[in-house]
Amino acid sequence: MSTVTRVYLARHGRTALNAHGQLRGLSDPPLDEIGRSEVARLAQALAGFKPEIVVCSPLQRAVATARAIGAAAAAEVRIDDRLNDRDYGPQTGLLRTDVENRYGSVDAAPGVEPLAALTTRARRAFFELVDELGPGPVVMVSHDAFNRALLGRLDPTLTEVAQDTACWNQLSLVDGAWRVDAYNRTADS
Repeated sequence: MSTVTRVYLARHGRTALNAHGQLRGLSDPPLDEIGRSEVARLAQALAGFKPEIVVCSPLQRAVATARAIGAAAAAEVRIDDRLNDRDYGPQTGLLRTDVENRYGSVDAAPGVEPLAALTTRARRAFFELVDELGPGPVVMVSHDAFNRALLGRLDPTLTEVAQDTACWNQLSLVDGAWRVDAYNRTADS
């Protein structure tokens, strides 16, 4: 018999730091006006999938996104540190382009959580949460770096493609194998 588990992996809405191209990481900016509008549309789109639970990073941009989805779907919302953003250390708040120009890439910049560590953390968090939260559907709200690390691990063709703010990805477990059914979808796409 086939077992299917469905997860909607979402990214939070826009913040002022996103709009300016700054590395956010563990900083905690709120959604901006555009981000709140994006999240309202995302919440309606994901509510249609009837999630049983929404779990999110503890950063306020993810919490606000998760609460909007939970309210639209009448689903419980939980906050979980395991879904936290990448730690950019002393690069936090700097323009991504400035960091890339100075060090060649964000990955090469001092004090940034190594990509391999982020990927391991994202994979472990995903599988632990799937085991804890049941068959779903489940919505997980996290961040661009976290989502890309996880999606790239599940489907290596997706490693270099960014996640738009307030986007969602559909992941399905079919006969013991995870697949990415939809990638970087927004309420408008």
